[in-house]
Amino acid sequence: MKKIDEIKLPIAKEMDEFEIRFKQSMKSDVALLDKITYYIVKRKGKQIRPMFVFLSAKMCGGMNDSAYNAASLIELLHTATLVHDDVVDDSNERRGFFSVNALWKNKIAVLVGDYLLSRGLMLAVDNNEFKLLGIVSNAVREMSEGELLQIEKARKLDIEEKIYFDIIRQKTAVLIASCCACGAVAAKADDEIVEKMRQFGEYVGIAFQIKDDLFDFGNSEEIGKPTGIDIKEKKMTLPLIYALSKSSYFEKRKIINIIKNHNEDPQKVKEVIGYVIKSGGIEYAQKQMEGYKSKALQLLNEFENNPARNSLEQLVKYTTERKN
Repeated sequence: MKKIDEIKLPIAKEMDEFEIRFKQSMKSDVALLDKITYYIVKRKGKQIRPMFVFLSAKMCGGMNDSAYNAASLIELLHTATLVHDDVVDDSNERRGFFSVNALWKNKIAVLVGDYLLSRGLMLAVDNNEFKLLGIVSNAVREMSEGELLQIEKARKLDIEEKIYFDIIRQKTAVLIASCCACGAVAAKADDEIVEKMRQFGEYVGIAFQIKDDLFDFGNSEEIGKPTGIDIKEKKMTLPLIYALSKSSYFEKRKIINIIKNHNEDPQKVKEVIGYVIKSGGIEYAQKQMEGYKSKALQLLNEFENNPARNSLEQLVKYTTERKN
């Protein structure tokens, strides 16, 4: 599997330029706000989303200002949702650093999220990027709906596989789908190509989320995060849903009781993990993930072979073979 820096090569120059533009798009005259946005920029992640935008644009026709606007718009709106998520989840950490709400409290975090959202909207309006704005605004709506659907279902723990896929399509896949669609729109591709790229991103996003689900049952030393977190948070992941679908009435009742009432007990959580592994939940989820990965790669094969397409292929493989 190639490293992120190797995958970035066809767009390395563009990613450097993006960093400058993205910082600029967050600027404010309010000193406190500037301090917080500087803190956010400093602890950025792998920047997978801008990579999807730029590689999609390059593959579909080429880079231009619209592609930079698309990447900044998505990253601003995505960062806003993360800041708000940390408030909703009462989370004190994000990527190993203190979250905004941990350092500056909830009220400020909510306002910072609102500010980032408005900066994204203004960036699109100021540059007449209304098609991009439509795609990304729709993504934010779907992400909110997916989150609420998950909360609603978590209360009863009655998620079936179909609902699970609805949730992850809305919560995770829609954002990667937007990146790819926006890249194609920026490159002035026709509607058919834009839709193909959106579909490609959706497949990648679903595979990405299933991979995240699998981490919860893996070796915590190898992946660098403790296992059983989703169980503690009462999240119904694909391996667990599959295991429950194969269990007897009494087994199902026992497992659901542990998740509802004993999710803080490490031994009980371990019991659930062991049950899922024994039931073939891991193999089933891996098979599903590989299926979505294959669908994504098949769609890519319909495009002309070039460095951007090769990097997109590597990015798809990276999302399903990563260790964290």
